[in-house]
Amino acid sequence: MTYTVKALAELAGVSTRTLRYYDQIGLLKPALRNPSGYRIYRDTEVDRLQDILFLKALDVGLDEIQVLLSAPDDDRRKRLEQHREALVKQRSDLDRLIANVDQTIDTMKGMRTMTNEEKFEGLKTNMIRRNEETYGKEIREKYGDQTVDDANETFQGLSKDAYEEAQALSEEILRQLEAAFLTGGPAGKEAMELAAMHKRWLMHYWTSYDPNAHAGLAQMYTADERFTAYYEKKEGMTAFLRDAIVHYTDQGYV
Repeated sequence: MTYTVKALAELAGVSTRTLRYYDQIGLLKPALRNPSGYRIYRDTEVDRLQDILFLKALDVGLDEIQVLLSAPDDDRRKRLEQHREALVKQRSDLDRLIANVDQTIDTMKGMRTMTNEEKFEGLKTNMIRRNEETYGKEIREKYGDQTVDDANETFQGLSKDAYEEAQALSEEILRQLEAAFLTGGPAGKEAMELAAMHKRWLMHYWTSYDPNAHAGLAQMYTADERFTAYYEKKEGMTAFLRDAIVHYTDQGYV
């Protein structure tokens, strides 16, 4: 069976513009063009489009989809298994968050009393979800899924005291950053204390310490405006923090 762009778009529930774009980037080429120049698709292209839309539903980027569809079946299977594991974990985190919301609603209705432990677990789950939504794509591309999943698991396992310590350190880092920024350079005593404090904060999330990863994260702070917005209370503060951490790791203070 053959389809025009319009017919295939209607069949798949996508726009004709999307199909033309897929053709433009070489992701989904038509089987042929008729004498009038119109794109014509056959069953093979329909199957490939189904694969593309399935992978998109798994939040796979178009560049990766291009690689996946060109890869041997074993590589595709392994990659799909990895995506499945990530989806299962997301579902588990979402189920935990929904349960926490349900408990909160029941508590507000006077149907039950929510323990501090239950409140705390829901808070951690919600924080992980928000971090994933805001920074997940960039962090996973830089460090890999396994590293990020391990970090999330470590954070989820924090005790109440450790969690409160991490929150306090996060606030103290901002205060120390401003003080160090105003009193000396990024290689000074206050700056090294700041970098050491930042390391202690990281270790509430990381399973092990890697100076190169620490320096790489600091570089990301200045490269990504979302990180910069958090630390840039005064112009130049984010770059100061980056330089302090890089000096800290380069000089072997770790």
